[in-house]
Amino acid sequence: MNYLKIIFSLTTSVTELRPIAQDVLAEQLGNIGFEAFEEAGNEFIGYIQKELFDKSRLDEELAAFPIEGVSIGYQSEEMENKDWNAAWEEDGFEPIVIDDAVTIYDAYHTDAAAISRLTTPVNVGIEARQAFGTGTHQTTRMVVRTMLNIEMNGLRVLDCGCGTGILSIVASKLGAESVVAYDIDEWSVENTRHNAQLNGVENIEVFSGDASVLTHVSGVFDVVLANINRNILIHDMGAFKEAMRTNSLLVLSGFYAADAPLIAEAAREQGLTIINSRTEDDWCCLILK
Repeated sequence: MNYLKIIFSLTTSVTELRPIAQDVLAEQLGNIGFEAFEEAGNEFIGYIQKELFDKSRLDEELAAFPIEGVSIGYQSEEMENKDWNAAWEEDGFEPIVIDDAVTIYDAYHTDAAAISRLTTPVNVGIEARQAFGTGTHQTTRMVVRTMLNIEMNGLRVLDCGCGTGILSIVASKLGAESVVAYDIDEWSVENTRHNAQLNGVENIEVFSGDASVLTHVSGVFDVVLANINRNILIHDMGAFKEAMRTNSLLVLSGFYAADAPLIAEAAREQGLTIINSRTEDDWCCLILK
């Protein structure tokens, strides 16, 4: 998948406006397809799939920027289509133990002897290939902790934005009868399939695409997992609701605690109720019914 890197320069005479302006800009960009952001010195960088980039729409958003006294310019760069995780994969990651129940280990660098010494009931090996989800991030850990408090035996689980497939694999190993996963990134789709095979898991069906793929999936789910960014969660809340049966659980993460009220409002509009929540550092996880 080819991505564009859009480098924004924000200019303002009021220093205090800059972080506020960046937050507003990120929200605008998320609404037109940008997937990720980072700060680099005085630059604010956004990433978007090349095929989704609409220059005229971006220009319209910037022309309508709601904060006076802020000037925004930008330049674009096409990113090389390669495995950007290669260096990270080479270094690997240390085993991550979650609540003495699940160990997530780097399948690239962990030999059979080391695996045999793991003491947790559930062990998951992950080879990350340009996909999010190794357990090193707070949001992944919070979703796994939430899953440990759900009796998963015999349940049907949906994993939205599956990344490496880690949540699907954990669900299966905790006893889920079947798992359906999807991701918009073809690297992630193939990585989920690869990691499922690596872990001997055979009850995960993986689709390529966004939430619209659910129109091709029959039936509803007992547990819906979505560890994605805030704007996609809000946009797809209706699709999550349609995939749930009465008394199903929806587990959401991938957003900052400060954004929880926005997520909660979108959920309420769909008739969903928050029954629990978790936070780790500045990140949040909501459990809804």
